[in-house]
Amino acid sequence: MNKRNSDVSAADVIVVGAGAAGLTAAIAASENGAAVIVIEHNPVSGKKILSTGNGKCNFTNERQDPACYRSDDPALVSSLLKQFSWKDSLAFFERLGVRSKSKNGYYYPRSGQASAIRDALIAETKRLGIRFYNKAEITGIRKQGAAFRIQTKSELLTAGQCILATGGIAAPKTGSDGSGYRYAEKLGHTVIRPLPALVPLLSDEVWFSLTAGIRCDARVTLSVNGETKAEDTGELQLTEYGLSGIPVFQISRYASAALSGQQRAEVSIDFLPEADAAETERFLYGAAQRPGSRKNWEEILAGLCNRKIAHMICVRLKLPETSVRSLPEQDVQKQLSGIVRQLKDTKVRITGTRSAEQAQVTCGGIPLREIDETMQSRLVPGLYFAGEILNVDGICGGYNLQWAWTSGFLAGTHAADAGCRQ
Repeated sequence: MNKRNSDVSAADVIVVGAGAAGLTAAIAASENGAAVIVIEHNPVSGKKILSTGNGKCNFTNERQDPACYRSDDPALVSSLLKQFSWKDSLAFFERLGVRSKSKNGYYYPRSGQASAIRDALIAETKRLGIRFYNKAEITGIRKQGAAFRIQTKSELLTAGQCILATGGIAAPKTGSDGSGYRYAEKLGHTVIRPLPALVPLLSDEVWFSLTAGIRCDARVTLSVNGETKAEDTGELQLTEYGLSGIPVFQISRYASAALSGQQRAEVSIDFLPEADAAETERFLYGAAQRPGSRKNWEEILAGLCNRKIAHMICVRLKLPETSVRSLPEQDVQKQLSGIVRQLKDTKVRITGTRSAEQAQVTCGGIPLREIDETMQSRLVPGLYFAGEILNVDGICGGYNLQWAWTSGFLAGTHAADAGCRQ
């Protein structure tokens, strides 16, 4: 990073946080004529970017439906994403020297390495001469007159505009320690309780010991107090502690919010999302009645789903190990009905989520009603927000990084415009 210059303590814009949103904000502000300082408590910048997309960095997506983002003001999010779109993100990184590639509309750096994105951002801040204060511990941020005064343990920094891009609480080892919420609250903002999102779900169901380690295509549907809140289909992971995998991540923020509010959360698993109940029942009945078949239910089910899932269903329903063809027709029909119900609607009581350490993003934060379309605070003139500190969280697929690029670029651009007018 740029060498620290202890003689310089003032700037037009100070950005707090050097993650995806903060680096983008700093670049945008500098390119629009502002003298910029970035404060980061990590020794290096952009650390969290390196872990995105399993190190491959899915950094945007051409599908930009409103349902891809969750917030307290979806209309504002949609409006902001039109001002700096996924196409703008591609052009931005192309200009910084990063060629992208698409996989079904999911965009990655052509190199397949997240470091390409992080390194390009840092290289651009160096080219622009942006001053960095890494390993800086902030002890307070206050507004005095028209200026923000940011006190670190070693010095005082001042600027006319301040951008808080400190992230949330997810993956704290990368620097997201929730400190930005405290700064915002002391400046007069409210904070919607931050919770883990894109995170595995916990359950105390005893049958998970029978299926741990299984990956299978399934549909998961989350209900809160009996009302359906969200669903998704994809590769489900069954673990000793509960549920994981992308479809679980997609619904997890609603489970986090429900459990935080002492509500009842339950997930229904459909192990055969491609077939309805009637079709499934016909298939199993035919397999059971096939001439010469001496199979029990567990063996029959193994032709339809993973053997561990077949075993779990038979154990839960206490099904006999004898040949199905030897059973009375009435028993066969009763058992078949229970099997289909388990295949299509296995209920899982959710007792919690994994911790923030295992979460990819945060839900909650600064409510959007407290900012305007320039990312500026409605309560504190000159204060801007960008990235995960705001109450916006996207689904898996590059949406959280797109939010970082959009909010960072807009906050930096508008903060520079305001700072250079002063």
